[in-house]
Amino acid sequence: MNPSTAQARVIVDELVRNTVSHVVLCPGSRNAPLSLALYDAASAGKLRLHVRVDERSAAFLALGIAARTGRPVAVACTSGTAAANFHPAVLEADRAGVPLIVLTADRPPELRAAGANQVIDQYELYGNAVRYFDELAVAENRAGQNAYWRSQVCRAWNAAYGEWRCGPVHLNVPFREPLVPDGTGDWHESLEGRSDGARWTELPDFGALPAFVVPSARQGLVVACDAGVGAASEWAEQHGWPVVSETGGLGLGGATAIGAGAWLLAVEEFIAAHRPEQVLCIGRPTVFRQVQALLSAPAVEVLLVRPDADWPAPAHNVRQVGQWFAEPTKPADPEWLARWQRADAAATRAVREALAAEPWPSGLRLAAELVDALPPDALLVVGSSNPTRDVALAGGIRPDVLVHRNRGVAGIDGMVSTAMGAATVHRGPAYALLGDLTFLHDVNGLLTGPAEQRPDLTIVVLNDDGGGIFTLLEQGAPEHSAGFERVFGTPHGADLAALCAGYHVPHTRVDSLAELRAALRPAPGLRVVEVRVDRGRHRDLHARLRAAVAAAVRPE
Repeated sequence: MNPSTAQARVIVDELVRNTVSHVVLCPGSRNAPLSLALYDAASAGKLRLHVRVDERSAAFLALGIAARTGRPVAVACTSGTAAANFHPAVLEADRAGVPLIVLTADRPPELRAAGANQVIDQYELYGNAVRYFDELAVAENRAGQNAYWRSQVCRAWNAAYGEWRCGPVHLNVPFREPLVPDGTGDWHESLEGRSDGARWTELPDFGALPAFVVPSARQGLVVACDAGVGAASEWAEQHGWPVVSETGGLGLGGATAIGAGAWLLAVEEFIAAHRPEQVLCIGRPTVFRQVQALLSAPAVEVLLVRPDADWPAPAHNVRQVGQWFAEPTKPADPEWLARWQRADAAATRAVREALAAEPWPSGLRLAAELVDALPPDALLVVGSSNPTRDVALAGGIRPDVLVHRNRGVAGIDGMVSTAMGAATVHRGPAYALLGDLTFLHDVNGLLTGPAEQRPDLTIVVLNDDGGGIFTLLEQGAPEHSAGFERVFGTPHGADLAALCAGYHVPHTRVDSLAELRAALRPAPGLRVVEVRVDRGRHRDLHARLRAAVAAAVRPE
């Protein structure tokens, strides 16, 4: 057996022993030893293999699977720019705390020095975005290789799956030719792993005992940003603190959830009268400026629950950072929660009535209709930019729906592939709500070979022919209209139906509420539902809704 084949087979076997059950593979020459070893393992039922030709798409597919399962997923590619195309997903996995094991094949050192084809510097390619990096020594037919390879896989897995700091790791693996099996099975030492399928090295979870933040105010607010949401709701219910979620609505459950929280935080008069003394922030807020403004307010103390030292601090004023929260030192103000709940009810009615009076279609109405139509236990993957805001502002997520958002770096890239990955392992119907630019940026995520599994996934595309999010920002104001379309609006005129046809993915364009509701009924397979919206209406609609909420909660 040649060294490259032996090394690849041992790496794959040890990944399986470390409970890696999904691997995403991109074809190439230098990673041929890994490709063949992975194929053999998948054929033997030891893991599920997903093959993709686009490395960026592959990495986000792996990220979606890992985010949904909560377990490390490996993604493998050949050398050169293939490895560089993993970088956006590695950055997202870093900030979002998603466990990825990145396996990049490489030329051996003598070929790098010779200026060989398809060579870049892959040493520490992803910088400090990974929890662990190692370049394995080039495989040799000598004693100790099996133990070395298995030990390094265990180190990588343990770093990716740290109890308090999950994230990506990177193993760079130089392979010498021959890159394919040579027909012999001889190796001078055993290549077997531990008995009974055990890991080579059993390591404890990373992290010491969790540190606690201690709330000490009578009038506080919880801002939940995906992580630890369920426990935050239970804690808030016990202590009388309102809970506002970045995903909006009452999806948190619990008696203290404030469904219209994103709207209320944007009303200056309301916040002036209901400013919390402390904000207990769970996770990393990224969506709403009003949340950032609250966390930046000089009169508000910020207590942050986050499982690492990379904490967000809009005004650099965080008082405590911990991995969980303890009992407060003061009892809650009994009227505090009731005031927030009355405002929540009034704001929710105002938004619902204002949206009902608006002509169809709009992004907010589409988000509301989609969430209402989701079957129980559905998965909803929400794209960055307008969709994640629309879902929260239009009513939010229901308690019986699982939501995923790439809010680590909050980029629009890789969202189709992320949704495909998450839907692949979700046991139930899956949906995604994406903007048109987000969809186009990763349309290659639809590309699946005939041997690859297509998930039961409905991708709903809000097509406003460009960058609709910018109409809601400062650059969308009338005084900037002269250059807006060219440098911010960026209309594309793409034919989504034709694109979907090229990928053999069913496409439906809906022009009415009745057509939308029919298109959203659960159905097997992969499909795209397109809703076209005039982004010129976004700014005025949001202004009308803000005014309606402000009027509804204005003190008498």
